Amino acid sequence: MTTQLIAQRPIRPITDFLKPPVARKENVKDNYFKKEIKDPYRWLEDDNSKETAEWVANENASTYDYLKNIPFRDFINKDLKGMWNYVKYSNPSKEGPYLLYYKNDGLQNQSVLYIQKDGNGMADELINPNTLDAAGTSSLGSVVFSRNKKRCAYSVSKAGSDWQDIYVMDVESKKLLNDVIKYSKFSNIAWKGDEGFYYSGYDQPNEKNKFSAKTEFQKIFFHKIGTPQKEDQLIYQDQKHPLMYKSVAITEDEQWLMLSLSEGTDGNELQYMNIRNQTQSSSFIPLSKGFDINQDFIDNVDGKFLVYTNYNAPNYKVVSIDPQNPQPTNWITLIPEKENKLDGVHRVGDKLICNYLVNACSKVDVYLLNGKFQSTIDLPGLGTVSGFEGGRNDNTTFYTYTSYNVPPAIYKYDVVKNQSELFRKPEVKADLDNTVVEQRWFASKDGTQIPMFIYHRKDIDIDHGKHPVLLYGYGGFNISLTPSFSIPMSYFVQHGGVYVSVSLRGGSEFGEKWHQAGMLENKQHVFDDFIGAAEYLIGKGITTKDLLAIHGRSNGGLLVGACMTQRPDLFKVALPGVGVLDMLRYHKFTVGWGWVVEYGSSENEKDLDYLIKYSPLHNVKQGTHYPATMITTGDHDDRVVPAHSFKFAATLQEANAYTVDNPILIRIDTQAGHGAGKPTSKQIDEWSDILSFTMYHLKMRPTLK
Repeated sequence: MTTQLIAQRPIRPITDFLKPPVARKENVKDNYFKKEIKDPYRWLEDDNSKETAEWVANENASTYDYLKNIPFRDFINKDLKGMWNYVKYSNPSKEGPYLLYYKNDGLQNQSVLYIQKDGNGMADELINPNTLDAAGTSSLGSVVFSRNKKRCAYSVSKAGSDWQDIYVMDVESKKLLNDVIKYSKFSNIAWKGDEGFYYSGYDQPNEKNKFSAKTEFQKIFFHKIGTPQKEDQLIYQDQKHPLMYKSVAITEDEQWLMLSLSEGTDGNELQYMNIRNQTQSSSFIPLSKGFDINQDFIDNVDGKFLVYTNYNAPNYKVVSIDPQNPQPTNWITLIPEKENKLDGVHRVGDKLICNYLVNACSKVDVYLLNGKFQSTIDLPGLGTVSGFEGGRNDNTTFYTYTSYNVPPAIYKYDVVKNQSELFRKPEVKADLDNTVVEQRWFASKDGTQIPMFIYHRKDIDIDHGKHPVLLYGYGGFNISLTPSFSIPMSYFVQHGGVYVSVSLRGGSEFGEKWHQAGMLENKQHVFDDFIGAAEYLIGKGITTKDLLAIHGRSNGGLLVGACMTQRPDLFKVALPGVGVLDMLRYHKFTVGWGWVVEYGSSENEKDLDYLIKYSPLHNVKQGTHYPATMITTGDHDDRVVPAHSFKFAATLQEANAYTVDNPILIRIDTQAGHGAGKPTSKQIDEWSDILSFTMYHLKMRPTLK
């Protein structure tokens, strides 16, 4: 196969065609504990105003005018479609006699849910979300079967919003029942027999501002099949704490209804109710109080509750709790805390399958229900494992293994024999055998050792050559950043780039202490870690500041925004995606209040003192030469509202010291949200633009094969 260099047609000077709209400024000021803070672009928070809509249209026009002048943009789009176009399967799950899995033929906007009886024979479509709307922007959330497996309830999100509607289907006929639940968000679906299900819901929101207004007073309801939603039974509410999350689950024997309460994204409390002997006056009973610990219910065994917790165990453990004597002094430790973080626990048959993280890679150990160690599952290499769904009577389960250069492969696991066999392996159109993943450690600003994964082609002399690098991070919310396959990142690597992912503090790769070292007043550690990674890569001769791009999404968008404003001299390209960028007002929108436990709040003077020091919006300095920047967001993002990105873009565009090499762009996707459920076509188009912009400014010239 021949390789042809794409013509390196230069982009016209920035002044010829890139004229970012000049955003109107208002004399808006807030007083925070006698500190006056200006907010001249407050009007961009109104996502319903005509003026905001005009600004969005003008910004997109300017951005796409720039992008269309990158000579290889169309080639990248075509190449990405080719790489994306392979059959993809999800990890299967068992529902009685049925095997369920998602399949995408390659370029379908949404994966289709298939059902297969007895695990063999022909598989049929159960739910095809591509038929729900012509644009393919509706996506499935939870899909849960009733106890007799004759009905399933499933949630649907539209245009990437967190708001969901719940529908009920007859499994055999695939016909929808008349039952429809509106105004649900962040909800489980928990069937009680076949008569109905529990869910988390809200009062009807104001349609005008439902994508930006603060979300309050979540409640637990029970919906009886065949009745209208207005007759749903209110099971639990808390009028004193309007900002509390509430979710429920039912034990497999249907004796206990388990309630999890949380005041934000960190810390929760567990309560329970005996629904086998339920009366009109039945109420939830505290099992394990919160909210300064994280805990999950696993299952009930011989009248005791198995719980995954970090109570007095930053790396987590498994305990048995007697609901009659639930005090922590009476807990029995089944699986004690270890050196490595216990990242999750599943019960399958009479086994507990425990997924540990060892230097941000999966290690899976199997225990009996009494906590006795049985075996370790052999994994293909250093990567990430997920799955292991199952029930008390299952002897087999499925798990998925992936790494940066290994597309998700599905394995069937026999829990009795401790044997894995390859179930499905995707065929990707890329030479992944010619790539390698290595892990290195470096010292952050305070001396803490931080790991990073480096993914590159084998034929590259990584320490000699100064290569274009795409540096990625997250660092927050107790979320682990572990090796996983990505088509865009593999494309970047195939064309000579080096992809680097950093295991920053604030995540959970090394347990709760690692998380706490990067939250609240310690958040600056996360930015120091990321900046330290960049300095390490430059110091080792792997790259230079003129060949270095940084990328992150959501909390990772905050990471990029903070680092590019703290060290604009260190990076050539900055890509903040759907970022939390206004740290003084984030808690005033949708579910932003839930992040106060992670970030702190500007309504607290102590918190304000550190928030104002790193808030990206408030640290943009006039006349600074910022990196070439492309901000990305979605108009239906009701997780991190687009106002964050709008205000940051307007502020940067006004302050930037422009040259031909450092445009400030914002790409605003329509009918798109925070990222979950984004159609394949929109993902390809977005990544085509991100990679085109990045590779152009890193002086990369992709090849056409």
